[in-house]
Amino acid sequence: MAALEELESLQTRILQRITHLELSPHLPESISHSLSLSTVASATEERLSAVLRAGGVKDFSFKRVPSDYYDWPLESRRDVLGAPSVDHLCKSIVLVNTQAPPSVTDCSDHNNSKYYVVVVQYTARFNAETVKNFLYLLNNGKVPKKKFNLRLAPEDVSQKLTGFEHNGVTCVGMKTDIPVILDEAIVKLNPDFFWLGGGEIDLKLGIRTSELIDFVKPFIVNCSGT
Repeated sequence: MAALEELESLQTRILQRITHLELSPHLPESISHSLSLSTVASATEERLSAVLRAGGVKDFSFKRVPSDYYDWPLESRRDVLGAPSVDHLCKSIVLVNTQAPPSVTDCSDHNNSKYYVVVVQYTARFNAETVKNFLYLLNNGKVPKKKFNLRLAPEDVSQKLTGFEHNGVTCVGMKTDIPVILDEAIVKLNPDFFWLGGGEIDLKLGIRTSELIDFVKPFIVNCSGT
C-alpha cells in the first residue's frame, strides 16, 4: 500500500511539473506547444479518418506536430513522427497544366486533366519532364507533348481545389476529384508506411502505402531524383 501511495504521489508531482512548464513564460514556444498538444481529434482528423475507413484503409495514423515543425531539419521531423527514415517524409503538391487546350478546364478526364496532385518525398527532386512524358504516352500520343507543361499551382487555386491550406495538403478527402500521381520511389520504401500532410498545417497522416494505392488508385510514376 505504501508503494502505491508513493507512486501516486510521484505521478501527481510529475503532472504538477508539466503544468508549471506549460505555463512558464520562459519556456520555448515549440516545447510548450509539444507539451500541450491535444489528444482530442479535430474535425479534420475525424472526417479524413471516416473517409479512409470507408475506403477500406485500416493501417493509418494521425499525429499532431508543433507549430514550428517546418522550421526543423528533416531528421527532427522524422524523430517526432517516429518515421523509419527521412525518405519516409512526403508531401502532396498541386500542379497545373499551363499549356492544356482550352477545352481542358477541370479534372473530369484523369488522363488529360488541368490539375494533378503529385506525392513526392522531401528528400527527392521532382522532375516535371518525366510526368510530361508519362501523360503524353498515357494519351497514346493523341495530345501533342507541347500541350503538357506542369507547374506548381498558385496557393489560392490549390486551396480551392483541395480544401487544404499550404503544408496541410493531402491526397485524401480533397474537395475535388483531382488525379493523383505517386512517385515510384515511395512505393519502394521499406517499411511501406510513410507520412504526408494530414489536412491541417500541424497535422500529419501516416499510412500503409499499399492501402493508399488501393484507395486513391494513383498513377505510379518515376518522377523524381535525389
